[in-house]
Amino acid sequence: MRFRAKIVDVACLNHFTRVINTIAKLAKTCTLRLTVDKLYFILTDKVANGGVSMWCELSQGNFFDEFQMEGVAAEYNEIYLELTPENLSRALKTAQNAKTVKIKLTNKHCPCLTVAVELPSLSSSSRTVTHDIPVGVIPRRLWNDFREPSVPDFDVSIYLPVLKTMKSVVERMKNLSNCIMLEANLNGEMNLKIETDLVSVTTHFKGLGNPPWVSEDGSQNSTQDRDPESMAEARIDIRKLLQLLAGQQVNPTKALCNIVSKRIVHFILLHEEVSLQYFIPALA
Repeated sequence: MRFRAKIVDVACLNHFTRVINTIAKLAKTCTLRLTVDKLYFILTDKVANGGVSMWCELSQGNFFDEFQMEGVAAEYNEIYLELTPENLSRALKTAQNAKTVKIKLTNKHCPCLTVAVELPSLSSSSRTVTHDIPVGVIPRRLWNDFREPSVPDFDVSIYLPVLKTMKSVVERMKNLSNCIMLEANLNGEMNLKIETDLVSVTTHFKGLGNPPWVSEDGSQNSTQDRDPESMAEARIDIRKLLQLLAGQQVNPTKALCNIVSKRIVHFILLHEEVSLQYFIPALA
């Protein structure tokens, strides 16, 4: 089992750093899955994290100049590691002006991801800062716990408004309530609502548009039979929504959410070669 990778391009390094910073804001610990051509950061749906789950997928070729990986076996050419993303985020903070960043799976008393940052130097000798980040190796028998979540059979799928605008609205609402009602329809309308004994506040968004979804058999999604005016709704924990809106540094070119009424809200943020899915369960 071996892994080593190298980033030289500054733009790639900065982009990778932003992705890791986003993951660190969304998950205290997560699973890093390494394959020959992709990296995945996975948070599975457990009661301990409030039922929230995350699936972030990166194509390694868009970030790394070198990428070598040998999995646990020829037929299972993958590696699954448990890590604290905040530690990786801290290591990358020292790499802002780096000439190169090398990431390698090592064994130093315990398995580690070793991040070696080569910094520019005025003299001919280079300066290297090394971070050893402890990781846990997840055995093959547990890999099935980390499958990609399927897209739920949603009632409404809608593009999100500008995330900064949405964030400032939700931040204000957080002072008034612990939960928020998110509702949307197939006319491109979305409402964010809070209701307490003392106050009721609703913010309306219009003209957002609804993504065209085609199911695996090539047919249109079942939502086409739905009344376009009819609202699908889910009441979710406002802090979990704010965690996503405030924590994301991916700056997506596309952002959308799928609502399964009274069950779950599934957010998808897309930016070129990065896709981030985030699932927030509805409150009873």
